[in-house]
Amino acid sequence: MSNASNAELPKSVDPYRLAEQTSTLEGIIPISGLGRFREAVLGFSDGAACRVKLSFYMDSERRRIVSGELEAPVDLECQRCMGAMGATLVSRFTLGLVTSDEQAQQLPKELEPFLTDDFTADLWSMVEDELLLVLPPFPLHDRNDCPAREDLEAYEPDSSAAEPVRKSGENPFSVLADLKKKKH
Repeated sequence: MSNASNAELPKSVDPYRLAEQTSTLEGIIPISGLGRFREAVLGFSDGAACRVKLSFYMDSERRRIVSGELEAPVDLECQRCMGAMGATLVSRFTLGLVTSDEQAQQLPKELEPFLTDDFTADLWSMVEDELLLVLPPFPLHDRNDCPAREDLEAYEPDSSAAEPVRKSGENPFSVLADLKKKKH
């Protein structure tokens, strides 16, 4: 998506007209304009934007479809060290345009519905929904890059240390059995 336009996408469009004309929209949406998404991430750089490419078309069944690609650079909170970690969220999706729940139920399983009002679609809301869907539930730095690496290594058994050797017939709970015998 590196060749995407740097023009800001409009907030709303007529997706049905765009689908009938087999149109493609490319541009950016400022992350600062996506309130719900902005609250879900740790941060983002000033002027950070989500790069967007949306293709509107009609399939062989004359359903109006929008397929899209998104890329957004953000900072997430590593759940291991609780520090900031840079990430680029990427999403590829295909949605069926519908104006009612009944139409949504008619879509094939491979299409997620995108509910529009009176032939107007809020593109920014659609993009925000897709970004929220691709947020990792437990973001983690790569193990070797995490500042908490030293703490992790302190709690992990040293692989070079020899494990206690147990005789093949020895029961690991024999100490408990001995305690039980002494009690009686």
